[in-house]
Amino acid sequence: MSINDSDVRAVLHRVTDDLAGPPALLDDVRRGGRRRLLRRRAVLAAACAAVVAVPVGGALHLADRGTTIHVASPLFDDPTSGDLAGDAGYLRQVRQAWRQRAGDLDFGLRGEPHVVWAGRTPAGPAAYVAQRSAANPVVSEPGGDRMIGFAAFVEPTADGPRVMTVETLTDAGTDDNYQAALVGPERDVLVVLDGGAPVEFSPSYRYAPDGRIERTFQRVAFRDGAAVLPVPSQRDKVTVALSRPPVSMANALRISNAGQILFPDGQDSPQPPQLTHTLPGAERAWGSDPAGQAGAAMNEGDSLAAYIDAGGTHRAGDAPMLTVYGATPDGRRLLLRSIHYADDPARVIALLARGDAPFEAAASGFADWTTPLPVRLRLPDGQGILVAAEGAALSYRVGAGRWLDAGRNAALLPAGATEVRVTAPDGEAATVPVGS
Repeated sequence: MSINDSDVRAVLHRVTDDLAGPPALLDDVRRGGRRRLLRRRAVLAAACAAVVAVPVGGALHLADRGTTIHVASPLFDDPTSGDLAGDAGYLRQVRQAWRQRAGDLDFGLRGEPHVVWAGRTPAGPAAYVAQRSAANPVVSEPGGDRMIGFAAFVEPTADGPRVMTVETLTDAGTDDNYQAALVGPERDVLVVLDGGAPVEFSPSYRYAPDGRIERTFQRVAFRDGAAVLPVPSQRDKVTVALSRPPVSMANALRISNAGQILFPDGQDSPQPPQLTHTLPGAERAWGSDPAGQAGAAMNEGDSLAAYIDAGGTHRAGDAPMLTVYGATPDGRRLLLRSIHYADDPARVIALLARGDAPFEAAASGFADWTTPLPVRLRLPDGQGILVAAEGAALSYRVGAGRWLDAGRNAALLPAGATEVRVTAPDGEAATVPVGS
């Protein structure tokens, strides 16, 4: 668990305070359900559009009175790797910076700090340092993992080495610890530790016309304990992605200072309005409680996978978080979800499911909340046109026919509809074509 990530945790909690996870989430993760639970987390991340990796270490429980144990670990015992492993002067500076940081944080240590890796980068020398903890309390129960030490990346600055976010290490390994850091004034150098397993890297992403995330990944080439990768400037936005193969949210690797980049100077995440609408006739497919069904029994994770930035790190945008429940004319469950990453365009995805079958993405695109009709998606198989405009009265017509009332906020129009009249709460009206 990160020592100084409480601000990021608090922000994420506020963003997702309407979502509930299972009470034994942390214990289940430690018992080996990490990948399954992270797939569930990906669904929640899509719903709140805040895909920031959250530490899963749990609070410390001193059930064993903090008994000290000795755990052999490459982080403490292997020789320093990297092309600065023999630079005694630099290693001394790193240890000095670590001791100062450890003193500021006031946590118990034993032995000497060990520089795991030290190397040259285009931004200056960088390192990764670890040290054993004075005691080894249980970190989560009943898994019984024990804290064995602390570790952090060390970045170059004009004033010398600076220790970045300090994390606890446990005897369960470093899968949940930071595996990389962005260094340099422009945050344009990515240092990735070699954990002994393959890693895939992507420097940036783009959106397809239907709103799907498109990335190109390449295998990271490690050399002497780490990889040093030039990347586009990440000062204001994190575009890079790291994952163990196969690329997925479950396999994503965490970047030490991604949170500081996304939430600079303690900045809060936007708190977008939560908009939820149930269309007339939804009970035919959902029953009396669509939201309860969706929360308890949805299998939408794989359906939304193409729209979620696997391996990437983002904060929420300020566009409304829209959910619409409905039923198609042929009796399928209809669910609309929106996703918005920071300053990127907002996206909407219509999902369909027949009976208890998993949802499948049926239509998707971008939502522009500055226009009279922000959402307009044509469903396949002639199942209609899904439209939404918050607070507006909606009506439609086919060709030159008469205008027919479609209710407020959101509607599923017949497939033959050609125009929508959108009347805002202030009475201003606009006619929007929807024929194609």
